[in-house]
Amino acid sequence: MKKAQKDQVLEAENKWKRTLADYENLVKRTAREKANFVKFANGRLLGKLLGVLDDLERCQKHVNDQGLNLGVAKFNQILESEGVKEIKVLGQPFDPAVMEATEMVEGPKNKVIEVTAKGYQLDDMILRPAKVKVGNPPKGEVNKL
Repeated sequence: MKKAQKDQVLEAENKWKRTLADYENLVKRTAREKANFVKFANGRLLGKLLGVLDDLERCQKHVNDQGLNLGVAKFNQILESEGVKEIKVLGQPFDPAVMEATEMVEGPKNKVIEVTAKGYQLDDMILRPAKVKVGNPPKGEVNKL
């Protein structure tokens, strides 16, 4: 085989390998995008259901009913099985990435003093930030960290 022919064969082989690699990357990217789309769609639905859970938990505070308690527990189990987790923030430093400050109250500087609405996340996606009251020391007081 002549050198020119060998070069053509090598060039064709390299093009084929690049095309195959591009195709494999396309398949992987498409699968990733599909998974992200499903996760986003599920996140939107689960985020809407959190309002229903809030209402049921408010009812629990005023009514001691075994059926209601079982319903709330089942609701929480379903959310957990779908990967939804409550964001634990009480006593933690304020983090605007996962929290929304609703009020500044007397207390340790930038610490979460009270949770007014629970926050939830699905894997690394925030479904709803926690609504919190954040500590602010009284004027003239130096707060040691």
